[in-house]
Amino acid sequence: MLSVLAAILMQSAPATAPMRPEDTEQWTPEPPVVTPLAAVTVPPPSDAVVLFDGKDLAQWASEDGSPARWTVKDGVLTVAKGTGDIQTRRRFGSYQLHLEYRIPANITGSGQARGNSGLFLGATGRYMGYELQILDSYRNKTYVNGQAGSIYKQFPPLANPTRPPGEWQSYDVVWTAPTFASDGSLRSPAYVTAFLNGVLVQDHEALRGETLYIGKPAYHAHGALPIKLQDHGDPSEPISFRNIWVRAIGN
Repeated sequence: MLSVLAAILMQSAPATAPMRPEDTEQWTPEPPVVTPLAAVTVPPPSDAVVLFDGKDLAQWASEDGSPARWTVKDGVLTVAKGTGDIQTRRRFGSYQLHLEYRIPANITGSGQARGNSGLFLGATGRYMGYELQILDSYRNKTYVNGQAGSIYKQFPPLANPTRPPGEWQSYDVVWTAPTFASDGSLRSPAYVTAFLNGVLVQDHEALRGETLYIGKPAYHAHGALPIKLQDHGDPSEPISFRNIWVRAIGN
């Protein structure tokens, strides 16, 4: 009798709806808009690995290991739309990173389709990793855990210190890599401290796992990882980068 009743209840229970992208969007509260620090170019320390010095893409590759196909001109690295993401040839554990980026002055679109890219602090595979969002968030409304300075789909930034399109902006990041036990279980989560244009936007935040567009983040055991820059593929004008360097911390 119990088995028959259970079968009837299972048949009558509504099926669980699959998650949608909207299910992990947070729209309020909006981070306060603050004036960024004066723009300055920060030269790499003596012990830094220079990932881009304005000359070439020797430190970068496409995700399949082939040469990176983005454009280098006049000391600036620019996304070549449709060529795919690029990632460092080296792998890193915990580190300090500096990166400068520019949203084109003639950017079009709105929301997530306006200057979208991403700095993957550790890339674990195609469209996977731990993403610090790059987006035009100057007077451009979107979900707050998807605007510039957010850990995408996890944590909104503490403030919005973005500059208008056409101006150079900077990230300074301290990344503490997650650690895993021998059985693959999580021993300690990843932590991120990030400054956008000199303003603290993530304060030693413990990440919930790898970035997911749909669904909830989760961890999967891994070792040292490459750093990745995203070719998002949206219709807006391509984003440019310069002065990228990294310092290993503790490993």
